[in-house]
Amino acid sequence: MPPPPATAPAPAPIRLGVPHPYLKTHGSKVARLHLFDWIVLVLLVAIDAGLNLIEPFHRFVGEDMMTSLRYPLKNNTVPIWAVPIYSVVGPIIIFTVIYMKRRNVYDLHHAILGLLFSVLITAVLTDAIKDGVGRPRPNFFWRCFPDGIARYNNITRGVICHGDRSVIKEGHKSFPSGHTSWSFAGLGFLSWYLAGKLKAFDRGGHVAKLCIIVLPLLLAAMVGISRVDDYWHHWQDVFTGGMLGLVVASFCYLQFFPPPAGEQGFWPHAYFEHILHPESENQVQLTATANHHQGPAAVDMRTNSHSLDSMEQGRRAR
Repeated sequence: MPPPPATAPAPAPIRLGVPHPYLKTHGSKVARLHLFDWIVLVLLVAIDAGLNLIEPFHRFVGEDMMTSLRYPLKNNTVPIWAVPIYSVVGPIIIFTVIYMKRRNVYDLHHAILGLLFSVLITAVLTDAIKDGVGRPRPNFFWRCFPDGIARYNNITRGVICHGDRSVIKEGHKSFPSGHTSWSFAGLGFLSWYLAGKLKAFDRGGHVAKLCIIVLPLLLAAMVGISRVDDYWHHWQDVFTGGMLGLVVASFCYLQFFPPPAGEQGFWPHAYFEHILHPESENQVQLTATANHHQGPAAVDMRTNSHSLDSMEQGRRAR
């Protein structure tokens, strides 16, 4: 009997390279994956707004306590409207510049998301503690008695304030410092981010990198010092606010990015998942581009190895 005909080898499966995560091709996909996170951010904004509307605890302030609360009522060296500009908008501009150079939407999205979580979680914690503690500010005397004429309860010797209600309300929000906590939350996150991008802890001995990543922390520290110089906060308020913001920033950064000292400290965790599991990304790329650029050939590109084997067997049967 003649030998059976040789079986044709099965065609090799088509493999595509890992598509680069541009904003245009992957931005909507990344945003959809983190839709719940963005919803939580909106809830944090609403919670913080509510915390600013409620009346803080009015801690007892006696006549003998006024000695340390008679500092002058000054304007803010750093106005409140400037805080989100340098702690949120500034870092986002830096993230965008790096994206324009590196074109990695995972890095841009996760940096912005982590930054917003850092400042908003810090804001909620700060305002909740402010309302619960109700510590008077160093300039409380002039908030309570704007005309300088003090009035006290005849029995308890507690203050009887006759100043503006909103000014008095703000006077019970000394602990912790909101300016300082916001500054360290935003600029602390930026410092972590720059440490990863500059590979500051690569054991190369480049101290100049450390100087760059310390600059945001120095700016945050100077904002905290201004709060004491303006007599809006006691030093304990500033110290606690700085620690609170920096701790939250650290947790939020490490939620999205590896430690800067590691070998993979340059990109976020999600990008390495994108590299290790590109199958879903290839499907996205094929669906988006095959019909437009390849026409009928797109069907072959989307066909798996099992379908190719079936087609080959059908041709041999004919």
